[in-house]
This record gives sequence, structure tokens and C-alpha cells, in this order.
Amino acid sequence: MDGHGEMGLIGENFDPGFVGRMKEDGYEIRSESDNFDVPSGDDQDAAADGPSKKKKYHRHTPRQIQELESFFKECPHPDEKQRMELSRRLGLEGKQIKFWFQNRRTQMKTQLERHENVILRQENDKLRAENDLLKQAMTTPICNSCGGPAVPGEISYEQHQLRIENARLKDELTRICALTNKFLGRPLSSSGSPIPPHSLNSNLELAVGRNGFGGLNNAGTSLPMGFEFGDGSMMPIVKPMVNEMQYDRSAFVDVALSAMDELIKMAQMDNPLWIKGLGGGMESLNVEEYKRNFSSCIGMKPSSYATEATKATGLVYLRGLALVEALMDAVCHLVTFTLYVMLVKLFSVLVEMVLLNRWVEMFPCMISRAATIDVLSSGTGVTRDNELQVMDAEFQVLSPLVPVRQVRFIRFCKQHSEGVWAVVDVSIDPSQDATNTQMFPNCRRLPSGCVIQDVDTKCSKITWVEHSEYDDSAVHHLLQPLLSSGFGFGAHRWLATLQRQCDCMAILMSQDIPGENNTGITPAGRKSMIKLAQRMTYNFCAGVCASSIHKWDKLSVGNVGEDVRVMTRKNINDPGEPHGVVLSAATSVWMPVTQERLFDFLRDERMRSEWDILSNGGPMQEMVHVAKGMGHGNCVSLLRGSAINANENNMLILQETWSDASGALVVYAPVDISSMSVVMNGGDSAYVALLPSGFAILPGISQSYHGGRSESNGALVKPEIDGSIVSGCLLTVGFQILVNNVPTAKLTVESVETVNNLISCTIQKIKAALTVT
Repeated sequence: MDGHGEMGLIGENFDPGFVGRMKEDGYEIRSESDNFDVPSGDDQDAAADGPSKKKKYHRHTPRQIQELESFFKECPHPDEKQRMELSRRLGLEGKQIKFWFQNRRTQMKTQLERHENVILRQENDKLRAENDLLKQAMTTPICNSCGGPAVPGEISYEQHQLRIENARLKDELTRICALTNKFLGRPLSSSGSPIPPHSLNSNLELAVGRNGFGGLNNAGTSLPMGFEFGDGSMMPIVKPMVNEMQYDRSAFVDVALSAMDELIKMAQMDNPLWIKGLGGGMESLNVEEYKRNFSSCIGMKPSSYATEATKATGLVYLRGLALVEALMDAVCHLVTFTLYVMLVKLFSVLVEMVLLNRWVEMFPCMISRAATIDVLSSGTGVTRDNELQVMDAEFQVLSPLVPVRQVRFIRFCKQHSEGVWAVVDVSIDPSQDATNTQMFPNCRRLPSGCVIQDVDTKCSKITWVEHSEYDDSAVHHLLQPLLSSGFGFGAHRWLATLQRQCDCMAILMSQDIPGENNTGITPAGRKSMIKLAQRMTYNFCAGVCASSIHKWDKLSVGNVGEDVRVMTRKNINDPGEPHGVVLSAATSVWMPVTQERLFDFLRDERMRSEWDILSNGGPMQEMVHVAKGMGHGNCVSLLRGSAINANENNMLILQETWSDASGALVVYAPVDISSMSVVMNGGDSAYVALLPSGFAILPGISQSYHGGRSESNGALVKPEIDGSIVSGCLLTVGFQILVNNVPTAKLTVESVETVNNLISCTIQKIKAALTVT
């Protein structure tokens, strides 16, 4: 068998014991360790004259198995010349090589077919259960309009109409719950349970009041109680699911105050608490000195966790209050509405509300999603002073080899004086949140945040502190030095991202942008094109990091390397993507070149033919260039290549690139001319269907940089240049491909092999073009 055929999705329902059951059912698999001895001519003659003998088995050596498996991953179907070369190199006969590859392909095909049978059996059981439920429902029919018995019996006409109205309102509530769940990723109860009267007055009566935190125990300070519509009417709201967050709010206030004190001290202290990096950049924490000065406000560190703590300071072109507004503005918290009759009117308001998330937009590629779970204090005035929130967030490094960090924490904002604010985050102690004890087990956020000080009317000084404890056992050894040094999630990256975003906003508000080519694009089109590029980059990061923005099914295929993550999902109704089965593949590799050289090569449209199959072997031309900052290569471009046939004349490449001290990014997607014409004239970009691919470049970090791990893979870490950044970088390659435009179609082995080969070939072409190995 040649391995062709359909493959079931190997996702959450994967049964690791099914290979063992195969052997029990009679499948004897010997492709990895055993093979038949091939008899010689003399043996055959002897066998013809004498009694029949049992076939003998030949057991391959571990080295032979390793060589064969390695070659199988690259080429499952070797030709005669390749088999002879393997035979010579491994000391095996040609038929033994041939039989081994046949057995290996048969083994992989059998495993996939067996797993597909398991999935089909599970689906059959589900259908049987649904059939039983339908049979039961037929015995007790109900009214489709009101949910009551099919025969109303003795109830009055008015009661029946009330039931119908109640059913309609419940349906409206269910639709709004589905909408919030789609955007916020957490369920909103659609039950019509009555809301306690005290919830409607939601005054925070917390018996604390120290360090100026008067807003928390002032009976006159309450949460905002409604949305104001255009006609002046108000929609009362209350906090979501009253019994969902079971914690002592007064204890949260104590933790917030303690965390704020620690953040201020850590931001102000220098040596010996902080160890300066070479060149005066990011500073790393002296852990022993920290233990002498502070005590943990969220409990003891788990024994298996590693610690990372960094500090960075810089100027940003943004007023302090504007930054505070962005930091405190995650997706608005879920709400339970008391007046069901206004649900239809609220629907459009809710859509606008959940799409607004300035914190995520301020830090693209770092935050995959965020939501405010509860507001314990709304603060005073427009300054957000004493505002206290409970939040969920997912933080990411652009590599499939680093797990997404999911954290639930409290965020506290305080204005210390005129033009000076501090915003601090600290994880919720599991003992204070009994309902979420094991919710986010891979990371704890110790007091972290920023101190913001206005310098003048245009800019502010930021001192950023990041302090976390995390489980590094799930981090690939190639990325461990990056995280332990603080360059992965540290203050350096947060500040660099914030500076780049502020520069971008300043450029976009400028009327005269040097070097920008806006030929054929209106000002509204410029804005629409940037919005489309932001969505493209956001989806690229979600595919590389496997964040919960999309529901991915992870695939495990024998001939795909361990460092390559392959996932799939189905798009049925999202107009921003092609409908069908989407396959995503990503990996990270070491590149022995500098970040600047690699970034310049990948973003150069003239060199694109060296690695991109979409270029059709020729250079590309930049049609539109929209600058997004004064930095090197920070822009959105529209590229056009040389077409081989008339059908390809309609294809363009939308590309976004940026580079800063924390890394670089090159993301692109093919788009058609008609869609981009609408966008460049200011049309809505939400209906432009695209699937992004691209590259993320991360700094290469030496193991010895402030406690780097000696057990990391030393062969992949190059000698230092300045003590921190080595003469190389990490390259993440990610592709998202539509493999079938029918959402119900099954994924095939050939599709997985195609995207795996695409990644491998692209990396090899880049290395060859840069003359590196």
C-alpha cells in the first residue's frame, strides 16, 4: 500500500491505546524493528529439496532503524537508486529496504484507518443517543411556540399568550448569549433566573480604606448602572452571574494594595535589586535581594516553576491618561440584563461593545485575547483612579514551541499625583477563587505593570516591570533561553511593542508621510487597508500560537517532525476567510544570521522569488506602500508578481512588516484585485477573505545571559557578541492553507504532507539564499 487515502482528524479524542489493540486483533507490526530475512539462491534450492522451514526474522539495529525512520520522514516512497544507496550505507539487502518501507507505510495507513474507525464508532454512538432522545420526545409532544404541552388543556388564552411571549424573549436572550460567547470565549447563562434586588444598586461596601483607596469603601461610589441610548433611555445592567466568582472581595482589595506598593518600590529601586544588562537596556531581577525585601502576596511558588523578572524604561509618544485608558479597556464584562423586553434594542449596542478592546489592539502579537470578568470598583472620574478589575488574558510568544500563557488576575489603577499613574496586575490566588483552582496552571503573574509619568503634552515616561513564575517543562529547549532571559514575555518586549504602536498612531495622524506611495488609494482606503492588515496579522498569530480565538484540532502524523505543529479547523460562516477546511502548520528553527539581515531579505519584494512559490519564479513589484512608523520596514504593502497565465493576473499579495528591539514580523496573504479595489476606496475590509502566512523573527539568546539554562541544547546556541544577543536568531514559519472548500470534507494524508513539505522547502530555500547551513 502506498499510504494514499483519507485521514481522520487526530485531535482531542485520540486513543493512545489503539495501537496495542491492533496487535491484539491480529495486526503484527514489524516495520520499526523486525524484517524478513531474504533467502539467497542456495537457500532457495535447499528449501526446494528439503522440508519446509520457518521464515527467519532479521532484527534491525537501532542505528539502522534511526536511519530508516529519518529517511522515511523526508521521502516515504524511495526510488530504486535511493534504496540501493540505503542498502549500501546500512549493510542491508535491497529487498529488505523495500519491504521495510512497504511495512512502514502500511503501519501508518493502518493506524490512521483504525483511528478513523474509532471516531466513526463514537459518532455512531452519539447518533444512536440522539435517536433515543427523539423517540422519547415524540411520546411527550410540546408546543413549539410556548414550550408548554401540545394540548393547552385548562390554561387561559392570556396564559398561553404569555408563554409564547416568554419563549420569544428566551430565544432573544439565547442569541445574545451566543454572540457574547463567540467574541469573549466564555459562556453567558441564558437562564431567566431573577436577579436579587441588591444587585441593582451594586454599591461596593468593602470595609477597607488605606493608602488613599477611598473609592472602595465610599457608599456613594457605585458601578455605572446602564447604557445610554440615543433617545436618552437607560438600560440597567448588573455584574454577570452573581454566584460565578466566589471570592472575598475585601481580600482582593488587600492584594491589590500590596501589589501596588511592591510595583512602586520595584520601579524605583536600582542596584542591588536589579542587574543592568550590557548596554543599559533591560534589567534583570536579583532573586535573593527580592526575597529579602518582599514577601509573596499570592502564596508560595510551585517547586516546578521557573522565575522571570525584568524592568525596562523608555519614552512613548502618548499622554499618560490615554495609555491608562487603553490598559483599563479590555472587552467589557459580560452582563445579565433585567429588562428582557429591550433585548432587541440592546443587540446592536452589544456588538459594538464586545468589538472594542484597546488593550489588545495596543499590544498586537503579545495578547491573543482578553476579557474583563468583573469590575470591583469603577474608580473616580476620567482618571480611572482606584479602578479595580478581575480579568482573563492569554499571552503569547510567536512560536508553536511555547505554550500560550493563560492568566486570571486583578488589575488595579491608581493616580499617585498629577500626571503620574501606576497600573499593576497580580494573579488571583487559587485559594481566593475556589471555582477556578486548576483553570490556568501554567503561569502565575506576580506584581507586574507600569508606572506612567507625563513628560510634556505629547509624550510620557514608562517604567515597566514584568515578574512571572511559569512551568517551563512544556517549553521546547530551543526557546527556553529566550524565556528565562526575559526576552519572551519580559518588560523589554512590552515596552518595545508600546513604542512601536505609539509611533504608528503618530504616523497615521500625520498628513505628510515621507516615502509613502499612496497612488490610487484614498485616505479612507488607507485606513481600511491598515485595518485589513491588522486582521491578517492577528489571525496569523492565532494560527502560530494555537490560541483559543479559533477551535483548532491538533494532528499527529507519523512523517511530520515533532517540532512542526499541524492543526486544522473548519470555517463555515466567517466572511473574512474562505469557507472550508483550513490547515495550519508552524515551526521554529535556529538561523545563524542576524535579525536585521533576515528581516531585510524576507521583506524585499525583489528577493521574494528565492523562497515564495506565489512569486512564480520572478521578482514582485510594490504597488502601494503605507508607512506605519519611522522604524525600519514598518509598513503595509500591496505587491504584484509576474503572472504565468491570465487567471493569475487577478492575484495580489497584501503584506505587513515591522521590526523593533523585540523581534520582527513579515505576514502576507494573497488577495484578489476586485476586493482590494473596494478596500483602497474606503470600503469595508471585513468581507475580504484571506488566509495569512508568514514569518516571525525572535532574538537569539545566549544560555549564560542572566541565569540561562545550561541544560538547553548547547549545539543550537551560538557564541555571544555583546553578552545577550548572539550572532543568530530564531525564525518561526507559519502557513494557513485552504485544503478543501467543503467544510464537511475529510483531511487527507497528502494535504498534511504537502504543507509539511512546504515548510521544509521554504526553510531550505531561505538558508540557501543566505548561504547558511
